[in-house]
Amino acid sequence: MSALDVSATGAAADAVAAHVPDLVAQRFASRLFAQDHTLWGEQAQDEAAKRLSWTGLPRSSRPLVGELAALRAELEEVGYDRVVLCGMGGSSLAPEVICATAGVPIVVLDSSDPDVVRGALTELERTVVVVSSKSGSTVETDSQRRAFEAAFRDAGLDPTARMVVVTDPGSPLEAQSREAGYRVVTADPGVGGRYSALTAFGLVPSALAGADVEALLDDAEAVADVLAADDEGNPALRLGAAMAGTEPLRDKLVLVDAGTENAGFPAWAEQLIAESSGKDGTGILPVVAVGPAPGTLYPDGTLVRLVPTDDEDQDAAAGASGSVLTVAGPLGAQFLLWEAATAVAGSLLGINPFDQPDVESAKAAARDLLEQGIGTGQPPAFTDGAVQVRALGGEWLGDASTLEAAVDALLGRLDPDHGYVAVMAYLDREADADLEHVARDLFERTGRPATFGWGPRFLHSTGQYHKGGPATGVYVQVTTTPAQDLAVPGRDFTFGQFIAAQAAGDAQVLAEHGRPVLRLHLSEHDAGLARVRAALGQGGA
Repeated sequence: MSALDVSATGAAADAVAAHVPDLVAQRFASRLFAQDHTLWGEQAQDEAAKRLSWTGLPRSSRPLVGELAALRAELEEVGYDRVVLCGMGGSSLAPEVICATAGVPIVVLDSSDPDVVRGALTELERTVVVVSSKSGSTVETDSQRRAFEAAFRDAGLDPTARMVVVTDPGSPLEAQSREAGYRVVTADPGVGGRYSALTAFGLVPSALAGADVEALLDDAEAVADVLAADDEGNPALRLGAAMAGTEPLRDKLVLVDAGTENAGFPAWAEQLIAESSGKDGTGILPVVAVGPAPGTLYPDGTLVRLVPTDDEDQDAAAGASGSVLTVAGPLGAQFLLWEAATAVAGSLLGINPFDQPDVESAKAAARDLLEQGIGTGQPPAFTDGAVQVRALGGEWLGDASTLEAAVDALLGRLDPDHGYVAVMAYLDREADADLEHVARDLFERTGRPATFGWGPRFLHSTGQYHKGGPATGVYVQVTTTPAQDLAVPGRDFTFGQFIAAQAAGDAQVLAEHGRPVLRLHLSEHDAGLARVRAALGQGGA
């Protein structure tokens, strides 16, 4: 197996054979890396013209390497050795994978939960904070920035010496930060958030945490010419064709860590694929597998096995039957591979892979709820012990009066041939990490794919697919009352009010799109979470 390899069996192999020759004839790969914005049709041209600089990042990001090495040395010299990243979506997922793969510690703060935010506001004397936001208008990141600034000042520390801002040139955040005396690193404005792994958004926090970002760029540059080649062996053409070219479309892509050295990579790929493709009623749903690969895959799915780069004995069909992909390569190469493949998939699906029209709708709904007052929300249909139950998106709850009956009613709406279950938990993803296993339980219970997302981070990821993709999902939302709320300095709302508005706003927009949503609020965290875990998992193996 070469340094970057994509092999396919079953329907995935058929899709490669059917589409790659046409893609080669169109010179899709070379035109993509020449930043041809016409590849996705007339409607996508304006957006694509502003979003293709990622194809040249392995070379154009080189000047950052020396700058970041000097900055890290400067910060280490004064004892700042704990890195906290405040960012959402593409601004946080890539650094998390880079640092995990490199084995260096970083604290990623991508939550509005007041208990989570408070937990990050510790060890301030040794902490440097990276604030990452393209526009500076992302409310989560702005709120986190405000909290750290206040915490530093309250501790008698100068925040301008301990915070680094990453943003687009010319953004309001850049002007505000420079005026206040903060270090600012600007990113390439011609790259969208989910394609930004090799920009300053991916590299600044990773380098400050101790990752070798020069090696990351080396690995990406080593495959750039391969991915730009109009050749039937091009791994990006093969992967993109297998993702979006099966007939009929297998629109569930199950991502399995089969020993890859790229720690946490499926979560990064999940955002890239879901947010890029889930629109206009179509798309590819990435399903991050929890536990071992399923032995038998549902008929509308393709299994992707992420294997070690240096494993010569991997068999694409091992452990599963049907449509299977095996993908290997070092992290920098994988970033560029999947970005290019997603661009290919967008063309085959007939959508614009660079916009995210349904992400803003949930943000707007959250803003409206904050303005109206979060207490004006929908009352529960009933309360079962420590769990309040609400049902949105139609009259599907029936006469259910227990948590278990409500779950049964929701799953009764599941399309047995094309449906999926999405669990969205606005909880602490470290303290409540075990809840992720309900995805496996629901798969075993229903025979259908189940996804799991931590709120609010998934709003910048699979949230686009939930609303813009096919109307085949059923949704479970889990929220809780924080142990202690936390004010957002300079704002007229708290973190607790904000995350409640985000959850309610997302549920509202899903319901407006005709998606059934079961909202489960834990009035008492531990007891309620145990009940929810059991109710979702009952019937599983």
